[in-house]
Amino acid sequence: MRRRFIQCDVFSDVPTRGNGLAVVLDGKGLDDAAMQRFATWTNLAETTFLLPPSDPAADYRVRIFTTAGELPFAGHPTLGSCAAWLHAGGVPQDASTVRQECAIGIVEIDRSGPLPAFVAPQTRIAPMEPDRLAETLSALRIDPADVVRAARLDNGPTWDAIELRSAAAVLAVDPRGASFAPERRIGLIGPHAPGGEADVEVRMLAISDSLKEDPITGSLNAALARWMESEGRMASAYVAAQGTAIGRLGRVHVRAAGEGRVLIGGAVTILIEGTLTL
Repeated sequence: MRRRFIQCDVFSDVPTRGNGLAVVLDGKGLDDAAMQRFATWTNLAETTFLLPPSDPAADYRVRIFTTAGELPFAGHPTLGSCAAWLHAGGVPQDASTVRQECAIGIVEIDRSGPLPAFVAPQTRIAPMEPDRLAETLSALRIDPADVVRAARLDNGPTWDAIELRSAAAVLAVDPRGASFAPERRIGLIGPHAPGGEADVEVRMLAISDSLKEDPITGSLNAALARWMESEGRMASAYVAAQGTAIGRLGRVHVRAAGEGRVLIGGAVTILIEGTLTL
């Protein structure tokens, strides 16, 4: 069956320097196995399938697949799917807000600013066990003196979040040779010097018996923002750079929007559109 398809680049205003996303615009009728096969075939970080909503408050429903399995929520697929849906003629119930249904519920995408931005979902925050932190630092060869704080964050995916003293310390981390069983998702963040293009540097390392560094990770940036917000140390607005270590030019725009809302925004570029056979 022929289906409409869009491929876009998310979280960078320079095409091909962000995080790629494949969007199947009419996923109705595809079973789980077919969705997973296509997501594995695209070999992108994520592939999404848009469906009619089951909740009348939502504009559409999305299912999000990596090459290995389904995710309940992810950030760059949220912004990319929204942009693809609008590009294909989708009309939201509310002109200023798109409401996307996914496995964690309805996620709102704000369209009132210069860049689309999703409302960061609530995040469960817990201390990181000292033994787990020590094991992670040892595997990544991070000097404990560079660590400012650490926590376990859960906003659908679960993150081992570690704040380092500087962006330079984040970029100096060499994850080659590290291994964990089962897979561990590690988020690193550290501040840039004032006055630069970005305020913080972020990296996401998914490590099992192999290593994958994600170019730009909306869900991790959302969890980090909620963590900072919970401790009263989030700036009203800041820009996170991500992907620098692997040649990408990711920029994630984070801002407080009042009433406990934190918005995670970024540019989206439509690169390819057409049809495919599935």
